[in-house]
Amino acid sequence: MSTAVPPDPEDTVDLDKRTPATGSTSSAFGAPPAVEAVGVSKAFGSRKRQVVALSEVDLRVAAGEFVALIGPSGCGKSTLMRLVADLEKPTSGTLEVFGKPASQARVDQDYGIAFQQAGLLPWRSVAGNISLPLELHGASRNERKQRVAELIELVGLTDFAKSRPDQLSGGMQQRVAIARSLAERPRLLLMDEPFGALDEMTRERMQAELARISVETGAAVVFVTHSIPEAVFLADRVVVMTARPGRITEEIVTGIGREVVRDQQLREDPAFFTKVTEVREALHGAPVASSAEER
Repeated sequence: MSTAVPPDPEDTVDLDKRTPATGSTSSAFGAPPAVEAVGVSKAFGSRKRQVVALSEVDLRVAAGEFVALIGPSGCGKSTLMRLVADLEKPTSGTLEVFGKPASQARVDQDYGIAFQQAGLLPWRSVAGNISLPLELHGASRNERKQRVAELIELVGLTDFAKSRPDQLSGGMQQRVAIARSLAERPRLLLMDEPFGALDEMTRERMQAELARISVETGAAVVFVTHSIPEAVFLADRVVVMTARPGRITEEIVTGIGREVVRDQQLREDPAFFTKVTEVREALHGAPVASSAEER
């Protein structure tokens, strides 16, 4: 496992004994949590034909923490994300973002969003797409130019600033989408399966890029995924949800510190496989045999 500090003399690290830099549910220095949901439920439809998507969800995400949501299709992961983003309203319960209602957090631009599809404007360049939120919120030309240059460098696309989306690979388009979501310097990044449509090699590269970006920006991240290895690789904590109506059944701290470089060596670490198995067993509700397919 590679680290940004001199490596331990041991070849592997017991992840259960490591203390992640942001893997606690308490916020640092008394700051309000990035997300706090208490007893949140969400139902769709009329009373006669009601579908309950979420039931009594309690979730706390500390400022700067990376939390992955995982569960079967239809368990309400994306619904919970939309509630945090104020794209839907909870049927019951309370939900706050940095100590304020989700609606106010949206107005205050406290969060950025990235979805599975990059959603770039095809007639705009990379720089133009990243600049869009800044334009909409009245940033000056000089402010836009400086911030866009910072973000393009952050996601490694300096040589493609003038390129249009159809000239980019899928992974590069997703990097632009991530940069755009960071334009307003949000303290929280909401990501709904952003790498789901990518091939495996590109997906792994993007996972490493996102891990680096989350450390460099210090933003909290709530990340929806169906991939257990992806959840363990990226997150400080993995939140496991049940089938509809969605409930949180278990929360697993990965124990991978923020100083640990997310690379291929980590993916091959036996302790990493142990955590993958732990999450898989929590998801299935029973012990499962380990598999080489986890690599």
